[in-house]
Amino acid sequence: MRPCNGSFHALVLYDIAEELDLEILRASLGTGPPARKPEFKLPTPVYVRFENPPVVETSEPVRLSTGETFAGRFQYFDYGVVSLELELQFECDWEELIRLSSRWIEAPDLERSAMQVARKRMAGLNCAVRRAYAEWLDEVYYAVHLRELGDPASRRLSGAELVSQYGGAITQIVRGEINSLSPAEERELLGSGMSYYPTDLLVVGWMTAFVYDTDEGAAPIFQLLEYTNSQLLEYRRYDEVLTRVLKRAYDSLGGPRSPLSSWKLASEAKRFNRLRLEITELAERTDNAIKFLSDMFYARVYQLASSKIGVNDYRRIVDDKQRIARQFYDFMVSDFRDARTFALELMVVIILVIELIFLFRGK
Repeated sequence: MRPCNGSFHALVLYDIAEELDLEILRASLGTGPPARKPEFKLPTPVYVRFENPPVVETSEPVRLSTGETFAGRFQYFDYGVVSLELELQFECDWEELIRLSSRWIEAPDLERSAMQVARKRMAGLNCAVRRAYAEWLDEVYYAVHLRELGDPASRRLSGAELVSQYGGAITQIVRGEINSLSPAEERELLGSGMSYYPTDLLVVGWMTAFVYDTDEGAAPIFQLLEYTNSQLLEYRRYDEVLTRVLKRAYDSLGGPRSPLSSWKLASEAKRFNRLRLEITELAERTDNAIKFLSDMFYARVYQLASSKIGVNDYRRIVDDKQRIARQFYDFMVSDFRDARTFALELMVVIILVIELIFLFRGK
């Protein structure tokens, strides 16, 4: 089996606030104006871009207790997500790569060390944080980048040849497994593989991706995987917020009712609707952070990653809760209007009764 040359990547993302002021961040870090990102290798880079490119900064290395040292790089997104990409070079055979991937994926030491570095860095950047969250949500995704096999001067294997010769090893790496997987599982994973040129390959799993490409070709893939996981993180946050909002709505409507309870629904409905609209606005800003303006390879990569990583599932959950929230709001408003109409009608009746009393007394 040919030796492998490449790098292991861990994308550790944190949702720390509703917003990060990137202009203040750039001023604090001394970085220049944003360039159009990502820089894609395909001949139509203007068709895919971040609307507000994230701020990029090199971080301090992350050292594990096992002795490995990962190079680090921060990315700050304007919708409140901070991403720490950790990278470690490797050169080994396939069996060793399978063992290393299994050990690195979901390694508590790696995630714990990354959290320490992220909290230390953000402590000095509080000036750019807007409406910080009391608790950080985190999401971790891994990628194994294979640059080449064997002698760099030899013929580069095509993606199809790589799958034919090393498909079993690739699926073990993507799943983080030491043992071989079943033929059905291998077919399921490799069947969704993608290539643009004959000599590249992308296999995406729910926690790990395998990328066979040059450094230039792999870089935008990592960007898209990072962005997709930031979306997943944001939808997890929206799901938590909506769960709390709906619980409060259930409690408000399901508790003991009094003559004045319907009147209280007016302020509750106003607050409820404000939170619902804020979540809708945040979700739209996250979804529109990157633009795909034509049907191209990277748009399909994004769709594949969204499906495999779980963004689409969380988006459906959030959409369903948004729909339920809308129904709650409509019911609250309707109940308040009915109570107000009843009160007005009751006042009219009371006034008429009083007038009738005075009329008969006058007689």
